[in-house]
Amino acid sequence: MLELLGSGLVSLWLEMAGVQIKPLDALDALTWQGSPGLVLAPDPNPTGATTVQEYLKKLITSKVVGQNLAESQGIWMQSGPMLMANHQGTTPLPAASLTKIATSLVALKTLGPNYQYDTLVSATGPVVNGVVQGDLVITGGGDPLFVWEEAIALGNTLNQMGIKQVKGNLIINGNFAMNFQRQPMLAGTMLKQTLNRASWGRPAIYTHSIMPKGTPKPQVVIAGTVIVEAQPNPRQTLLMRHRSLPLKQLIKEMNVYSNNDMAEMLAESVGGATVVQSTAANLARVPQVEIQLINGSGLGTENRISPRAACAMLMAIQGEASAHQLNLADLFPMSGFDHRGTLHSRHIPLSTVIKTGTLRDVSALAGVMPTRDRGLVWFAIINRGANVWSLRTEQDQLLQSVVKQLQLPLTVPTALTPHSAINSLPQLGATSRNEILFKS
Repeated sequence: MLELLGSGLVSLWLEMAGVQIKPLDALDALTWQGSPGLVLAPDPNPTGATTVQEYLKKLITSKVVGQNLAESQGIWMQSGPMLMANHQGTTPLPAASLTKIATSLVALKTLGPNYQYDTLVSATGPVVNGVVQGDLVITGGGDPLFVWEEAIALGNTLNQMGIKQVKGNLIINGNFAMNFQRQPMLAGTMLKQTLNRASWGRPAIYTHSIMPKGTPKPQVVIAGTVIVEAQPNPRQTLLMRHRSLPLKQLIKEMNVYSNNDMAEMLAESVGGATVVQSTAANLARVPQVEIQLINGSGLGTENRISPRAACAMLMAIQGEASAHQLNLADLFPMSGFDHRGTLHSRHIPLSTVIKTGTLRDVSALAGVMPTRDRGLVWFAIINRGANVWSLRTEQDQLLQSVVKQLQLPLTVPTALTPHSAINSLPQLGATSRNEILFKS
């Protein structure tokens, strides 16, 4: 970035846009180099500012938002170093699931995109003729997406090892969750049922029906009950290691469906809300006060993020992802590409990468939108009001109005093109992610 500044390309870019600026001194250059969200100049084209003002006025006149909530709306819109629109942009506001942007950034930076969580399977007795002469022990490692498919794959691997029965109990320790149930006793009960096809209920039967054709149905009968223990038995023998999907895929799934339990588990794995809050602000180079978190998911109006900080965090994620040959579209849903989750029923401009956020009286939207005339436009909209459905509609219309004036590019920019490799990652229920460590 410093080379770019020194070459004069930034000044040229701004001048082509009609912006007159003074030459940058060395301190300014170094500051901008490390500050994704720093703005150097206002946009001389009033499109963004005018459109946003009309949007805010319409919220009031159409009574989507009451007059008393007029100042509770926050917007930040930026293209490169140019500020296109700002209304309460540096004010921390209830951000709902925009909080997951912070969780994504810190998890990606701390753990790396290929990190996998381990779930260990052990036995407290020998395996004789396919029967574990003791307990089967599950030591959770914080996998936020251990679901029916994973349990079926785990059971099938135990069968491949020749294990079909357990004389003792199913012991749960560590950080283990299943189907987003983080209460260990309930998670363990679901796992025990899933390991034995004879005890399957409708959810497990349906899940197996949509798994790859020919997937076996496991049969591991556990004679005892489910017991939660704080510490593992020091005499247990490690049988296998089950690895989660890579972190980049976990982050994408979390953001596509805005899954709160996944977000909480990812945040806990990097130190919790306080660590996420301070680390995200440092990485995004915004004041600490602009990111205030009580958890990693966004549940609760106490989670507050400024629109500027939301944009800066997304820029920081884009920078971190690019270092690993990924981009934002590999980690967040893209309009016209991802047809699942929170994009359902939205009318977002094509190829826009977004993160939504919703609480009872909060509707938020942040992301990046490709345009012909302004390149990548980063935006964050945080609304307060009881009519969440109308707020969503108005957000979509605002983005459509902006892109109508700035025009869509002829092709999706390389910087936002999802990598095909992200779609060829190991799928849920893949036994290839089970490492057998014991031979009976």
